[in-house]
This record gives sequence, C-alpha cells and structure tokens, in this order.
Amino acid sequence: MLHLPAPCVVVLAGPGASGKSTWAAAHFPDEVIVSSDRLRALVGSGEDDIAASTDAFALLDQIVLARLTRGLTTVIDTLGLDGDRRRAWLEMARRHDLPCIAVAFDTPADECRARNRRRDKRIPADTLAAHLRSWVAVRDALADEGYDRVLAPEPVRVVPQQFVPASDPTERAADEPTAGLRFGLHLSSFTFAGGREVTAQRIREIGAAADDAGFDTIYVMDHFRQIPQLGRSWEDMLESYTTLGYLAACTARARIGALVTGVTYRNVAHLGKIVATLDVLSGGRAVCGLGLAWFAEEHRAYGWDFPSVPRRYELLEDALRLLPVMWGPGNKSFHGQVLDVPDTTCYPRPIQDRIPLVLGGGGERRTLRLAAQYADTANVFGDVATVRHKADVLAQHCRDLDRDPADVRVSHLSTVLVGTDDADVRTRVERLRPRHQDAARYAAAINAGTVDDHVRRFRELAGAGAAEVVVRLADLDDAEPVARMASVIAAFR
Repeated sequence: MLHLPAPCVVVLAGPGASGKSTWAAAHFPDEVIVSSDRLRALVGSGEDDIAASTDAFALLDQIVLARLTRGLTTVIDTLGLDGDRRRAWLEMARRHDLPCIAVAFDTPADECRARNRRRDKRIPADTLAAHLRSWVAVRDALADEGYDRVLAPEPVRVVPQQFVPASDPTERAADEPTAGLRFGLHLSSFTFAGGREVTAQRIREIGAAADDAGFDTIYVMDHFRQIPQLGRSWEDMLESYTTLGYLAACTARARIGALVTGVTYRNVAHLGKIVATLDVLSGGRAVCGLGLAWFAEEHRAYGWDFPSVPRRYELLEDALRLLPVMWGPGNKSFHGQVLDVPDTTCYPRPIQDRIPLVLGGGGERRTLRLAAQYADTANVFGDVATVRHKADVLAQHCRDLDRDPADVRVSHLSTVLVGTDDADVRTRVERLRPRHQDAARYAAAINAGTVDDHVRRFRELAGAGAAEVVVRLADLDDAEPVARMASVIAAFR
C-alpha cells in the first residue's frame, strides 16, 4: 500500500466511468473529496446538469483554494482532462507548499463502456468516446507536468510525513530487523481522570505496565509546573525525584531517571546524593539526565536565579564532572568553574559502577561536544534526517576528543499516539485534538499512527543512529496506551 503525506493535494484524471469517484470514496473520507459532479447537483438540477458546469467549477476552485489555504488534504474529483485546470490546481498546491499527486485512471476503453452501460444515468456515448480519445494524450502528459508523483489507482493511505517510507534506497528498509533498539517511556503529565486521589494508583499501574510492555527505561519530566508546550501552568505536575522514588518501588526491571534534570534546580552535590539513593533503592536502575534548564518563567515563579546561558553552560559542565566524583569512593574535594565542593562524601555509593549520564539537547557546538566529552547518551529531537545529522556531529566531537564514538549513544524523544488500525487512529485523534486544530496537523504533531507505522519510523530512526527512542504517549491517562505500545516494542525483540 502506498503512503501519501498529510496534508497533500490529489488530482484525479481519467475518462468517464474509469472509477475515479469509487476509488476516492474507498480511500478518503467524504469531507476531503471535492467533486465536480456533486457541485453540479448543488448549483444545478443534478449531477448530470451539464449546463451548471461553469458554476460548479467556479465553486470547486473556491473550495479547493480555501482548503489549501488552510493546509487541508484535498482530493479533486473531476475528469481531470482539462490541462489548464490541472496546471492551475498544481500551481495552487505549490503556492501553499503542499505536495501534489496525480492519479491516472488508465481503465481500458471497453471496461469504461461496460461500466457506463450499467449506470442508471449513462454518459452519452459520443461524450464518453470524446473522453477516451482525449485520455491518451492526457495520460502521456501527466508525467511531465510537475507532480510530486503520478500514481495508478492502487490502495493508498494518507499519513503524517514521518510515516511515509523513505524513498532513498540507501535508507534502512521498513521490514529490516533492528536489533538492540531500546525504548523509554516519558511521563510528562499527571492530570489523570479522577483527580489527584487516583494519581498514585495511575503511576503504579503505568509503571507496572511499562515493565510488562518491555520498556527499558521510565523517565519523568523535571519541572515544577506544566510547560506551555504541553498544557497549562496549573495542571498537575509531580516533583520528579519523589516520583522516581515511588516508581522504584512500583517497578522491577526498567531503569528510571529524569529526562532531563534542570541543572539550576538543585545543589549539584545534593543531586548526586539523591541519584545515588535512587540507584540503591531501585537495585541499580538509576539514570541521571541533565539539561541546561530553559524555563525562565518557572525560575521566576519559584524564586530561583536564572543565570545567563554561558553561566549555565559552566554549571552544566561542572555537574557532568562532579557527579561521577560524588558517586565514586572517598571524599576528595572538587573545584570547578562555578562549583566548589570541599567534601564529596556520598554513602551508600550507587550499586552501579557508573550511573549513566544522559545529556539533553542538540546544540551542535557546545551541548553535543559536552556529551561527547562526559556523557553516555545525548538526547535529541527531530526527524530522521536531523537525528542522522546530530549523530554525525556527535561522532565527530568524539573523534576530536579521542573518544570512541561507540561510547556515546543517541536517544530520541517524541510524542506518539498508537492505534490498532487507521479507523482507531482517526477516532483517537478526534477525541484528543484541540477543538480548533485540524486533525491532520494534530496527528502529525503527535506522530499518530498504527503499530506498523511506528515500527517503520523507529527502524528509520535506528538506521539514522538512534540507540534509544523515548516516547511520550499522547493519551496516557491509564495503563492501556502502554499496552498498545507493547506491540511496537515486540517488533524489535
């Protein structure tokens, strides 16, 4: 089955009775199909009112323009035999930066005539004959008109761009096994149906489900109020390390950590003690994520200093150097650029010989260089091409620092919504999307797709250099979405 990117413009072309409307209805919801026949019925006496064609096409062009202006997938269901009209729609798609696909219905002439004879209202024989004569030239011209693709009328799905398989033959094939890819679950919202009375129960259920689903790590977001990208400031937000301590008792297998700890939020030596304690109480499962801390409003609200970017980078580098010292033996002193710790005593020591350090951020000049120098993992965002580029930059930093690039992994964080099939995905998107947001744009923003869609995308991310994919489940109100994600993880085991 072919995958088309959402949103897109699909121009149907073919003689009468070639199957255009039937094909469109089988693969697209009614609301995205703009049909000249239906519009003739709207402005005239019926779909066969040829005298209403001029008004119908004028209305069709207005509707197409309105939809493309809003970035909506649009299927243009006409004969498509008029070259000027096709070029106008293609140009309209280009002006609105939308991919435009032509579908050529090269149905044999005898089949078109047979279908026409079975119709209640037949196309006049001479009119259909004219269509068939015109079609040969149109069919041969389509390939040179500038469409992104010219397709035969085979089964298609319109999906977010990230689920369209890579066309480059050097990319990892969607069905190629990917051994060793790790999965992390990111908890970033704690406003559960049922309120705070059920919060502890939901966290316990989700943690147990993540263990059962095969997640390698459970991360929490280190904020004290909800961030604007995900919700409103007054929505429930649990303190991260208290939550991790609870998760340590609710889980048995998955690693646990903050993705990522804001370096300004805690005394760094105290953070070392907190993480060492978490490692002991979790049986050696702690991960320590660190980040530059970006949320100025949160700092102001809690009365914390929010140093300049250069100062925070100095603090971040000191933290990356200090924490392994805190987790090591003895009580040696530490003197960094901005941190001065006279005594690094920290007992009990962690169970792990080295607690993994995850550095959040994809800044190429400083952040990835710090990851190459001190961290075990660099966590980045972005599409497959971005991940590949960041992995290459990280590897070069490693080589510049005489460190083996294999010693520093890349992880990738994104929001996902997993559905069992296309209908289930559409239902979940409709339930979750903000009232005034287009369903296709929302689906793209949260990576809404089927199990197979996600398996393909994660394999492409792995091929680009990601060793771990961390997912923020868009509909995580209970453990059920975690169980749906288990089917994706199973494809990599």
